[in-house]
Amino acid sequence: MQDQPIHSKTVRVLTDQEKAKLESDVNLVSTFRQVKLEKEAKKNWDLFYKRNETRFFKDRHWTTREFQELVGDDFNDTRPTLLEVGAGVGNFFYPLIEEGTKFFVYACDFSPVAVNLIKANALYDEINACKAFVSDITSEQFLEDFRQCCGSDRIDVITLMFVLSAINPNKMLAAITNLYEVSFVLFEYVF
Repeated sequence: MQDQPIHSKTVRVLTDQEKAKLESDVNLVSTFRQVKLEKEAKKNWDLFYKRNETRFFKDRHWTTREFQELVGDDFNDTRPTLLEVGAGVGNFFYPLIEEGTKFFVYACDFSPVAVNLIKANALYDEINACKAFVSDITSEQFLEDFRQCCGSDRIDVITLMFVLSAINPNKMLAAITNLYEVSFVLFEYVF
């Protein structure tokens, strides 16, 4: 086991000119536009997935290289569970299934179109591999949706690839609280 994290790339340092440009950028999205985008987020994601289906994001075959814990034997004899939040069409977890990891995956997205595309994948198997459901992790309904799909299962690993940055900061606490309720440990690693 290494003491240092594994990084595939070095971090680029911003130039003074780039820093100055960022600091001078005061053009914010109008309040009206912010509210409209937040209110229509689900509709916009549905339209995105209707238009692009499974063709936009590439499968993340780098997952087990970057998160080696997902292929280890840290879970003894029990079958570990993984909750992929903001699963989209399964680009994160289907490569895990293809590689034969031990995880049973629960996939959650608030776009019904995305969840239907997950279910249309040839690897979708609610008995042996994965089960998908529609829910918004920031809503009060999330825990009920989770229990309806997953029963009383507790989740061993939660992944939120590119999800937290898309959540309104005012709803962040609700999202984290909901995820805490379904997992033994929340965020051993945060990226």
